[in-house]
Amino acid sequence: MKSVTVYQYDAFSKHPGKGNPAGVVFNGDTLSGQEMQEIAREAAFNETAFPVQSDKADIKIRFFTPGHEMNLCGHGTMATIYSLKKKELISSNNLTIETKAGLLSVRIDSPDNEELCITMQQAPPQFKPFHGSVEKLATALGLTAEDINGELPIVYGSTGTWTLLVPISRLDAFKKMKPATDSFPSILEAMPKVSIHPFCLETYDPDAQMHARHFSSPFSGTVEDAVTGTASGAMGAYYATYINNRLEKTVSLVVEQGQEIGKDGRVMVRVTKSTDNIGIEITGNAVYVKHFPVMLG
Repeated sequence: MKSVTVYQYDAFSKHPGKGNPAGVVFNGDTLSGQEMQEIAREAAFNETAFPVQSDKADIKIRFFTPGHEMNLCGHGTMATIYSLKKKELISSNNLTIETKAGLLSVRIDSPDNEELCITMQQAPPQFKPFHGSVEKLATALGLTAEDINGELPIVYGSTGTWTLLVPISRLDAFKKMKPATDSFPSILEAMPKVSIHPFCLETYDPDAQMHARHFSSPFSGTVEDAVTGTASGAMGAYYATYINNRLEKTVSLVVEQGQEIGKDGRVMVRVTKSTDNIGIEITGNAVYVKHFPVMLG
């Protein structure tokens, strides 16, 4: 038996118990992929992150849900970089990280020399059309088709991790949502293993511009992600593509998430649009919560 310590950090919030919990394991170089998967399953967070050595970047991070490995995880990155900086395991404030979504840049700022603000580059945005049944999709979310905003497209979107972006007409619909996650793969025929990310332009916080929830694929072993970094990045790209496609240069958006489940987190999304592409960065923070052992058999 081998004991491995898992550190819990709550990302996209400064307050323990809010934001999105992630596990971080520091001795990733001593673990196999199978052992990482076992630890993630036992830790039972939406994602557990394993920083390891890289020959291409300053650091490599592997991300695991309880069910499988992920290409990229926003809140797992926030938790990892925050923990490494706080433990003085990294010195630079400008890093490159190797992920399965590619090499990405990370910047650490410290306003007022206190809290750490972490900004991470997202992978280039991609979109694919959704050709499934809107009625079945609405039912799978515990809604009716009338709750979905028919003036905006439902699309698969990615800035590192694919999700189905579903525009919702009104904020009050989010309280009604009860995901039937087992039905997701049959509805998402083109990409049956992705999550579903409903969002709207009404918010609880007047300083936020977008609100969302995030429901996991049944293959991941979890149900809902409290505050989702990569999906927020995809929302920013969606905004610049489908909502304000006349956007010029740069816009900053605040995405709120987690209010319906008592988490209340914020993701800052910076969208830079040029003639040829859309650049996405997300900014957030994290806070240490606790650590605990996981036994590997």
